[in-house]
Amino acid sequence: MDHALIERISKALADKTRLLVFEAISSCESMNCGELVSLRGVTPATISHHLKILADAGLIESKRKGQFVYNKSNPKTLSAYTRALTSLAKRKKNRCGVVKKNTADD
Repeated sequence: MDHALIERISKALADKTRLLVFEAISSCESMNCGELVSLRGVTPATISHHLKILADAGLIESKRKGQFVYNKSNPKTLSAYTRALTSLAKRKKNRCGVVKKNTADD
């Protein structure tokens, strides 16, 4: 996963409301905008804004069924994000703090 996507996902999850929306979607098989509005007590436009950011980060997927759009979490993105952060944290540092990639000999 490249740094730009790590940053986009991190920013998407850094917002309190967006994190709560993501948590709600992740706790169910799927949720539509109306369900999220009633759950969070915010306007449909606000929910739509947050859903777009979560979708652009690849954290959720949306599927239209009739007049409703259902959102579900994308566990593959979250798993890749977790692996990328773990990889960043495991990189060796030299004395001056500059990050070096792990090598096979380490």
